[in-house]
Amino acid sequence: MKKNALTLILLVPLLMACNQPQNQLTQEEKSEGWQLLFDGSTTNGWHMFNGPDTVTGWIVEDQCLVALGKGGDIGGDIVTNRQYKNFELRWDWKISPQGNSGVMYHVIEDGRFGAPYLTGPEYQMIDDLDFPQELADWQLTGADYAMYPADPEAKIIKPAGEWNTSRIVFDNGHVEHWLNGAKIVEFEAWNDEWFELKNSGKWENVPEYGLAQKGLICLQDHGSKTWFRNVKIRELPDKPQSFELFNGTNLHGWKQYGNEKMVCGR
Repeated sequence: MKKNALTLILLVPLLMACNQPQNQLTQEEKSEGWQLLFDGSTTNGWHMFNGPDTVTGWIVEDQCLVALGKGGDIGGDIVTNRQYKNFELRWDWKISPQGNSGVMYHVIEDGRFGAPYLTGPEYQMIDDLDFPQELADWQLTGADYAMYPADPEAKIIKPAGEWNTSRIVFDNGHVEHWLNGAKIVEFEAWNDEWFELKNSGKWENVPEYGLAQKGLICLQDHGSKTWFRNVKIRELPDKPQSFELFNGTNLHGWKQYGNEKMVCGR
């Protein structure tokens, strides 16, 4: 066989894979209740956090929703128009070299909160291999940011510029993070261990962090160009809860915060 013919044969599967349609649901996914959060051609269903419906700093390119890297610690993030409580969320992503981004959930929009991460837990996405600063384990890809690090033995991450597939499961307080088919984080929200972590680390003075049981999904622009595609979600049913953050009768479990707010003292 001639060399050119062999090269063509080897390239055909790769070209076919590159041209596969993205941002579509199979019939099985539809029957399971999955819905697309990104239609592949518009920013419909998204708006700027605490801002207008018009999305800026993001483009749709080659079937991807792309953060252009114009955001920062404050500003640039987009959120869904709808709120979600219990869900399974999946998405594909890749990041530019030395990049930093993330996906948040249960985000609350309010003028009191300058950024989504002040209320919403974050699935961290970062260039583990070449980030210019030393990273703690809770800052690495797949971590529940500043709370639960990803299991380094289970984690398989593609380098910057290559596609990864991630998943968050939030099922009535039971939380799982997945990366490229492997479960890398698992914990229970709002139990004693969770509150101990929350009240002793980065969120010690952020009383509203992580307390919302329902909120918006957020894609972060943290100053790095980041690509998203195949962003899909299915809602999970509510189950009877063994506890409530507010019992509806008194302020048991809460303490005074500053001059105006009550915060959970669990």
